[in-house]
Amino acid sequence: MEKKNEKKNLKQEGKETKEGKKTEGQVNSPEEGQGGRSEDAAGKEKPETEETPETETPETEIPETEPVPEENEEESRIKELEDRLAKEKDDYLRLMAEFDNFRRRTSQEKLELVSSAAADTIKGLLPVLDDFERALKALQDSEDSAAAKEGTELIYNKLLGYLKTKGLAVIESLGKDFDTDLHEAVAQFPVEEKDKKGKVYDVVQTGYTLNGKVIRFAKVVVAI
Repeated sequence: MEKKNEKKNLKQEGKETKEGKKTEGQVNSPEEGQGGRSEDAAGKEKPETEETPETETPETEIPETEPVPEENEEESRIKELEDRLAKEKDDYLRLMAEFDNFRRRTSQEKLELVSSAAADTIKGLLPVLDDFERALKALQDSEDSAAAKEGTELIYNKLLGYLKTKGLAVIESLGKDFDTDLHEAVAQFPVEEKDKKGKVYDVVQTGYTLNGKVIRFAKVVVAI
């Protein structure tokens, strides 16, 4: 009987141990299941955590884009300075050109003033030359001494030679074609020769040019 009782006890203990193992297995299984689910959840969340940097990339790139406005401001500042420099250079060139024109204009005015003053002086001496010409004609027709004629002619040539060095020139008119740019007709004289018609027959008053410009027209008689 005791052996039977021991066998029964051993069987019950075996059953209890089996049931205990089963219960432990059942208790652990939910934890293992939960652990599996957590790992599965973690596994599923891992891609979400990997995707979050992609969605947050604009936020992470903000510090990189912050210096961009500073660079743009520097570029705009440099462009503004370049524009101001170009404007200052243009203004300087314009000022230099205006000053150069002013200097040339002033020099030209001075030359014109000097030439006009010289022209006025020479114009005042033209009547003296006319008197010398009349005196020479009168001495040629008179019976005075040759010394008076030579003296008068010498003074006339000397004065005329000096005025020629200043640009004075005599307008040669006798026998030339009548030119309204050089001559002033005071009378007409009929002639028979056809080749003399339209030409200067006689010179009443000598004309002069100064540096190529007429300062006095020659008063002439035109043959018709």
